[in-house]
Amino acid sequence: MKDLSLDLASLRAAFDRGLDPHALIDLVYDRIEAAQDPGVFIALRPRIDLHAEVDALGPRNKPLWGVPFAVKDNIDVAGLPTTAACPDFAYPAQSDATSVARLRAAGALVIGKTNLDQFATGLVGLRTPYPAPRNSFDPAIVPGGSSSGSAVAVARGLASFALGTDTAGSGRVPAGLNNIVGLKPTVGAVSTYGVTPACRTLDCVSVFALTTPDAWEIYSTMAGFDPSDAYSRDVKPGAPSVAAQGLRIGAPDAQSRKFGGDKLAEAAFDSHLETLRALGARIVEVSLAPFFETARLLYEGPWVAERYAAVREFLTRSPQSFLPVTRGIIDGATKFSAADAFAGLYRLAELRRAASAVWKDIDALVVPTYPRSRRVAEVMADPIGPNAELGTYTNFVNLLDLCALAVPGRFRTDSFPAGVTFIAPAGEDHVLAGVGADFHAASRVPLGATRAALPPAQFVRGAATEEIELVVVGAHMTGLPLNRELMELDARFSRAVATTPDYRFFALPGGPPFRPGLLRVAPGSGAAIAAEVWTLSPEAFGAFVSRIPAPLGIGTLLLADGTTPKGFLVEAAAVADAEDISAYGGWRAFMAAKAA
Repeated sequence: MKDLSLDLASLRAAFDRGLDPHALIDLVYDRIEAAQDPGVFIALRPRIDLHAEVDALGPRNKPLWGVPFAVKDNIDVAGLPTTAACPDFAYPAQSDATSVARLRAAGALVIGKTNLDQFATGLVGLRTPYPAPRNSFDPAIVPGGSSSGSAVAVARGLASFALGTDTAGSGRVPAGLNNIVGLKPTVGAVSTYGVTPACRTLDCVSVFALTTPDAWEIYSTMAGFDPSDAYSRDVKPGAPSVAAQGLRIGAPDAQSRKFGGDKLAEAAFDSHLETLRALGARIVEVSLAPFFETARLLYEGPWVAERYAAVREFLTRSPQSFLPVTRGIIDGATKFSAADAFAGLYRLAELRRAASAVWKDIDALVVPTYPRSRRVAEVMADPIGPNAELGTYTNFVNLLDLCALAVPGRFRTDSFPAGVTFIAPAGEDHVLAGVGADFHAASRVPLGATRAALPPAQFVRGAATEEIELVVVGAHMTGLPLNRELMELDARFSRAVATTPDYRFFALPGGPPFRPGLLRVAPGSGAAIAAEVWTLSPEAFGAFVSRIPAPLGIGTLLLADGTTPKGFLVEAAAVADAEDISAYGGWRAFMAAKAA
């Protein structure tokens, strides 16, 4: 038990063998205490609260049931303060960020909020007023940032996965420095509603996990359009295939190879390229010149003004609350004018055009996650230079609207982790997941800083493009009498969401099981009704629909998150004598009132 790996495959196998989630929570909290690293978490939920949440979970019928995770402390978790590593900035979060809400709806359990570089400004993990987390392999080396605590928590087996954010590499550099997977999705694929912004147009919620399939499942659970986020995009996760065979993978040419003189880092990257060749990939050398020039725009150009815009009011009111290095970076925005901002946009458009040419010849790009590791002492002596170097291969990704996946590779000859980052155009996240899993398996390294072996790569069926979403509003919802019909068809819970206020809701005669009827009415003349969205294979969807009895049928529903999946509707003639229960807002509320 004490050596249990928290990767999802191992955890689910343990649940199958009878592992009590209460025992899992105790294991996690015992590990946190034993780690004796006060820099990992800024806020930890009381152990008793997690036990109460486990009691409320009910039967094991959700995809992430009982899975413990951590959240970077610039992402809102209801009931916990959001500090962004600035105590004077802290505010009590009234609700979960969309990303957190979707994970909790899938059964995952938040254990606490993790440390970060203040206001997510940094790649070293030391720019915090709290104790800095220790690198999982060598405390003399920086842990990486800005999502330092999230990466260390996963690497040391304190959480199954953790959320970070990534604007310039914050979801990738710490992953590489701690031997774990860091998934930076397509910009807008995961809602940033409830996230304290760094650069709002570039920010992504990222995932730290022990394996690529784990990271992919978490990403697929969070992904989806969110009307609350002005920058949200409807990006379909797709379906990864575990194979590098036949892919054309670009690698930096001689002029684009930057290792800061670290021969061991360079040798490790060369060995990673050989691994990819052995897996059947074709390596194509490419120039990264336009990528590097794009990267300079992020901190040398007007994009630093986005960081200023995010905290301007607080900075004006309380400048003393900022760490000197953080304030110095953000204050640099004041030298840029509106004209400079437009000039930056024009130059970015030119560089995007130049950089896009590379994708004609390759399917993905592979780069070192960072040129070389940097020591804590080096950063204390020079807070800017080593930080900038760590972002060499990450700073350009979001500006160019690319997705990225940091994956562990074989260790360096001095036993320190070494990995790579795969990069692809927006929407090609699934390509990276496939090659990343293949590469990770071939590397044969332990999970994070644990001694656990990497389990065989097996992607849990996510919201692939060939799947069909089904909306249920009654007895087929989680924990209700007919939910078993969905479970028997291997349906996957996607999200809890309400309809638009364009429906009336009725209690149909008969039962048990008692059933409701959802009727479409004139726009805005109805009520928003609580619903769940499940995904099924086309075959399972067909089998399910064939069982639906009159007067129910399947039609297209309008949901509050902007999606329009198929779902249950009722024939108008069937509700003439039925009870209108729209005022209850959902089937659960109606049944609870009826039982009272």
